[in-house]
Amino acid sequence: MTMQFTKATRKKSKLRLAVGGPSGSGKTTAALRIAKGLGGRTAVIDTERGSASLYSTDFDFDVLDLDPPYEPERFIEAIKAAEAAGYDNVIIDSGTHVWDGAGGLLEANEKLAVAKYKGNTWSAWSDTTPRYRAFIDAMLQSRMHVIMTMRSKTETQQGSDKKVVKVGMKLEMRSGVEYEFTVVFELEHESHMAVPSKDRTRLFRQPFEITEATGTQLLAWLDNGVEAPLSDAEQASKRREELSVKFAQALHPQGDLGTTEEEHERAIAASVFAVHNELRVLGEEEYGAVWRLIPASSRAAIKRYVDIAKKEAA
Repeated sequence: MTMQFTKATRKKSKLRLAVGGPSGSGKTTAALRIAKGLGGRTAVIDTERGSASLYSTDFDFDVLDLDPPYEPERFIEAIKAAEAAGYDNVIIDSGTHVWDGAGGLLEANEKLAVAKYKGNTWSAWSDTTPRYRAFIDAMLQSRMHVIMTMRSKTETQQGSDKKVVKVGMKLEMRSGVEYEFTVVFELEHESHMAVPSKDRTRLFRQPFEITEATGTQLLAWLDNGVEAPLSDAEQASKRREELSVKFAQALHPQGDLGTTEEEHERAIAASVFAVHNELRVLGEEEYGAVWRLIPASSRAAIKRYVDIAKKEAA
């Protein structure tokens, strides 16, 4: 294919925003305020032992309490579940757990190093990094606005006068994660004011208070662009994503599923089998591409229901 340049235009896009700060700085409240300003339905993936639900009287949202192990695949499954349910915004509160929580990537890499690489954690990252990238890609490719909170800690250094001085905040996440976001706000502990450490929108000056208007401003900026035509690769990716979502919806069909457990199971099997047949028409390679997007736990359920449907048809 011949390479060709075209005139640069800003495209309409979805928000990718991170809110960092130490414990008690107001990350969850800030994320909920931004989501309210964006409008639409909001889902919260809560790894902070139900802390988001403390604000349920102030904000309208649905919550999924995610307990350990904090494996990236479980976060990906939660993001896809939110997409399948039709939410406009998803808040991941907190993304730090996928990195440094129980069962998270740091812990998994240590165990893998011992089991497979004779304790060499650097070599183990060759297996662990793709899992991290899959989590990041699930956020970047989502059709929802994505807001992720992350814990941070103060970085200090000793000055020439031997006094310890604060030199900034360090997110408790893999180094370089801020590059994945359009906007990164860091919250000050005492004032709860936001400092934009990264802002491609150039809308915010530091420091400022995050309010519902922050989300409204961001939405106006995101919508101020042209609809981007999809490339062949993007169309294929979108089709595969839609089919994977169809499988998720088929596993949880709406409407009358019968009165007995057997009728309920047959109804789900029929729903799953319809998507299975739709995908089979596209060929084995395409089926495999969609299959890789589906979490392992859901794959097992799909296989079981396909087998049930085949027996029913026999």
